[in-house]
Amino acid sequence: MQDNDLQDEAEAGRAISWRVKLVVVLLVLMASGVVLVTNRWLSERFTETTRNRAELRLALYSGNMVSELQRTSVVPLLLSGDPALADALQGGNFSGTSQKLIRVQSEIGVASIVLLDADGRTVGATNRNLLGTNHRGSAYFVDAKRTKDTVFTAQKREGGGFEFTYSRSVEVDGKPAGVIVVAVDLMKYERAWSGLQDAVLVTDSEGTVILATEPRWRGLPMAEALAARDVSGALGRALQATADWAQNPPDAYVRGEAVMKTEARVPFRGWRMMTFTAYDSVRERVNGILALEIMGFAILMAGAFYALSRKAWSQTISFQRESAELRLLNARLQREIAEREKVQKDLAVAELTLAQSSKLAALGEMSAAVSHELNQPLAAMKTYLAGARLLLQRKRPEEALSSFQRIDDLIERMGAITRQLKSYARKGGEAFEPVDLRQALSGALSMMEPQLKLRVVKITRTLPRQPVMVMADRIRLEQVIINLLRNALDATRDTVDPQIDLLLSSGEVAMLAVRDNGHGITDLDNLFEPFYTTKKPGEGVGLGLAISSGIVTDLGGRLTARNAEKGGAVFEMQLPLIGKEIEAAE
Repeated sequence: MQDNDLQDEAEAGRAISWRVKLVVVLLVLMASGVVLVTNRWLSERFTETTRNRAELRLALYSGNMVSELQRTSVVPLLLSGDPALADALQGGNFSGTSQKLIRVQSEIGVASIVLLDADGRTVGATNRNLLGTNHRGSAYFVDAKRTKDTVFTAQKREGGGFEFTYSRSVEVDGKPAGVIVVAVDLMKYERAWSGLQDAVLVTDSEGTVILATEPRWRGLPMAEALAARDVSGALGRALQATADWAQNPPDAYVRGEAVMKTEARVPFRGWRMMTFTAYDSVRERVNGILALEIMGFAILMAGAFYALSRKAWSQTISFQRESAELRLLNARLQREIAEREKVQKDLAVAELTLAQSSKLAALGEMSAAVSHELNQPLAAMKTYLAGARLLLQRKRPEEALSSFQRIDDLIERMGAITRQLKSYARKGGEAFEPVDLRQALSGALSMMEPQLKLRVVKITRTLPRQPVMVMADRIRLEQVIINLLRNALDATRDTVDPQIDLLLSSGEVAMLAVRDNGHGITDLDNLFEPFYTTKKPGEGVGLGLAISSGIVTDLGGRLTARNAEKGGAVFEMQLPLIGKEIEAAE
């Protein structure tokens, strides 16, 4: 009879397992279909929105450029009829010509003005360094002498790019006596476009790129400038295919990246303007919504599992009745084990008494270290929670979500710090990776943001433009920088105009100096000893610099301190650069 009951229960368990598998398969299929359809629809919608914005920017860029060209085109016509310039060309007296052109330039605001005589020699210019130069073979001089109208010329420069000019012949008694040349500064728009995320180019009527945010495009045909370049390596091609799997085919590729092309006609000599916008913003918005959908399906699946588990729970009751005898036997064994454990505990009491003092010291050191390292993330979390609460009250949930994301990052960081403190005695090195000291410094300053907001402290940073790469554990490296910044803040607490200078340099080694204008260091010999501190009781236990020195030593560097000549303290952290440590080992 008992065997039959066990067989029935086994069959019921197999039926439930099949139902669970069927529910899981159906949920996965439904989730995949919904995600694919939603991704396609949202991608098209957000892509269209991004394209409309790009077209508006394109119209603005084109209007500004045409306005500048039209404004400048009138200047040669005005100056060609100036009697003073005509008299100067006729009489050969050019003493006041340049001054007059400079005055006109300041009043009108053009890039530059040049007056050429009949032989193409510069006799007047807003840039006096051009006086005496000969432009007889220049297109703007030759074309202006051939016609009586204003001539526009786009001519390549020797150093790259194009020079845009308007020129017109200056006639005396019906004969050309010289040429007035006015330059149009279109490069300022190119420089303004370079500060944007979009890539911008302008082509002439023949399709040659004359303005571009990418310098290598200038002077090339548009098709050659936009020729697709293969992504280097199989890994790069795989990443590109993964990034583009769920969106429409891109309009073009710029530097191997899929972009959206927007084109418009410039109402000037057949010119055309194009912008290339990356799909990053579209993908970020789509991925955010897809993440919410996937989370919803995960919750739905969890609910289904819970409902099925309720049925399985009812079947376990019978097994619990059958295991009652086993529990009784287990209770007897536990009583015997408890008696033996009591004897062992009595024996361990003596050992605990002998080791109590060392354990208390270790416990105090660990507690101080944990409090010391977790204080900054907790303060930052408090600030972000307050900001999120205020944003939710103001009905700005999207911005509040970013604060919650930062809190989540801080929680991850706290977990990493606690794991770091647990493995500190092991001299861990498994988490070493290439780290840019500039990014580590920025992360430390972000962690110190709540304390920095409480006081008015001038912080200056001197960083190199190139990355300063070292092999280190980023969490421990930021821990050292935070300790140094915290000590600098404490040292400048009573200073009238507190200032902290952060200087990062890269030579034979990477060196980060933290300098303050506080009261300085009185005892340099014992500064890095554990439990040494000059703070009042309750403000610190003297472990920050000792832990920091140990971390820097583990990273292959050293941490030193000295007093500055003009007052204050200077802490210098030196770490081997990536590549330098290999040369040193060899």
